[in-house]
Amino acid sequence: MTRSFLLILISFFLTVDLFAAAELASDESEVDQRRQVTFYPTYGYMDGDTWVIPLRAYVHRDRRMWERLTTRQVRSRFNLRPEEADNFRYRIRDFVTNSRSGREVQIEFENDPQDQKFGIIGDDGMFVESDNYGYIVGHLRIHKERAQELMDAQEGDDNWLRYSTVSDRYYGEGKFELIEPEGLSVVSDVDDTIKITEIPAGSRIVVRNTFFKDYTAAPGMAEKYNNYEDATFHYVSGSPWQLFNPLHSFLIEEAGFPKGTFHMKTVRKSIFRLGSWSDLRELATDEMVTFNQKINQISQLFTHFPDREFILIGDSGERDPEVYNTIRDRFPDQVREIIIRDVLNHRNIEPDRLEGMNIIRARTITPGTSQFGSP
Repeated sequence: MTRSFLLILISFFLTVDLFAAAELASDESEVDQRRQVTFYPTYGYMDGDTWVIPLRAYVHRDRRMWERLTTRQVRSRFNLRPEEADNFRYRIRDFVTNSRSGREVQIEFENDPQDQKFGIIGDDGMFVESDNYGYIVGHLRIHKERAQELMDAQEGDDNWLRYSTVSDRYYGEGKFELIEPEGLSVVSDVDDTIKITEIPAGSRIVVRNTFFKDYTAAPGMAEKYNNYEDATFHYVSGSPWQLFNPLHSFLIEEAGFPKGTFHMKTVRKSIFRLGSWSDLRELATDEMVTFNQKINQISQLFTHFPDREFILIGDSGERDPEVYNTIRDRFPDQVREIIIRDVLNHRNIEPDRLEGMNIIRARTITPGTSQFGSP
């Protein structure tokens, strides 16, 4: 991410936070569609006779005025076309939202015959409220017979359960997949594996492809993924959670990739808290943060599903081969295959890096240039 672009985003985070208290006081009693809880697609795993569902949610209020102001400045600074400005406004929406702390969220399952409300529980067994950055991280525990009742009531043809919340004047919908202890799972990177981002081409091109240009799917990858019958999918990305909505919309709804769980990078957003500055700096400069994030998130999947086999799919543009080699060393009996989309021609330049991996040949990205033309 370019330094000037990062500074523009930070300046607007500051402006938004400075006006947060005044806006809260003016409309806290109002119920409107801008008050939302974003639930990220997740999974359930078996613990004895109980399903455990790790949940992550974001409580916030949209700020359409700040979207317009940010877009106006960035459009002028980067000489954006109208369609690029529209893309940018949509993709920065969760960067300029007003995060809400201290909210407790309860959920209700669609068509639940018992009309039961469930609270999100922390590791201490207590109900979890949104933290200073608007995030709720906890879990649900549902007995397998109760989960089957909910599944039957929804009459779905898959293992996904749908739910919603209307808690403290906030609304959101979510879903999770109940994954059986045995079977095949596919762990997939996103950028330059299934979506063209051209990370090796440099930060200027990455910013264009991430925030301004229409997204483009990697050729043939959706078809490949859909040929994995009865597999579950887990999309693990170094992009921040703030980009979840545009990525999910493009990958699942437009490009036709299979439904799956999402695992992304935490970037806390509150200019008055030191953690935000650290997260923003690491997002722009620290490659090891993404490396460790992916190792931890993928390892958790392997730990929750010790009897499942995994296919790991990534690209050579970043450190996916190193991440997957580490996972294979930790869980040798569970890794069926590692597949790398080779965007740097490392099959010829650095063959040792891709040893023991199956290669998908891709058009080589030359550092500093874009394979789709200069931005």
